[in-house]
Amino acid sequence: MKVAVVLSGCGVFDGAEIHESVLTMLALVRAGAEPEFLAPDIPQAHVVNHLTGLVAEGESRNVLVESARIARGKIKDIALANADDYAAVFFPGGFGAAKNLSDFASKGADCQIQPDVLRFAKAIADAGKPACYICIAPAILPLVYGKGIAVTIGNDEGTAAAVTAMGGQHFNCPVKEFVVDKERKVVSTPAYMLAENIAEAATGIEAAVKATLGLI
Repeated sequence: MKVAVVLSGCGVFDGAEIHESVLTMLALVRAGAEPEFLAPDIPQAHVVNHLTGLVAEGESRNVLVESARIARGKIKDIALANADDYAAVFFPGGFGAAKNLSDFASKGADCQIQPDVLRFAKAIADAGKPACYICIAPAILPLVYGKGIAVTIGNDEGTAAAVTAMGGQHFNCPVKEFVVDKERKVVSTPAYMLAENIAEAATGIEAAVKATLGLI
């Protein structure tokens, strides 16, 4: 059972959240699934020094190349990926989901999804295949599934308000739980939007992964 895991770089502040990405992969493999990593071949929105938290002015990195760090080199350009090849898709969080896969971090409810990412996500949706969006990644769900999609990013009021403005139906959710839109087969969980440690993030991600695979 091959599933897609879409990454957005490497590092919580400018790419994919590493813990969430690894926990997702671990949960998938333990459940008997075969994860294949995808990422867009585009420049990052910016590079952040993760020691200082400051933008590294003048530096440039590529999302696909940086994502390959997490994937141990085994990763494909999402522009070349075919949704027919996968049973489900998983989107770990990290600010890369809101800066590279989309521009939600800068534009909020007026955001757009990177075209290659949108094409793949919509192909999964149109095929009625399950999807799991983690942490901040669920913020883009209304742009993929349309109005009324059930979604959670935890309980951050500002982010939830933006999701609602985009047409999503937001539900507050504890870190160890998840929300399911049964009609659209979409699962979302807060992870590090709320998690205070890796164990809390793991509990919610493992539960969400299990629920998503159960929809296949």
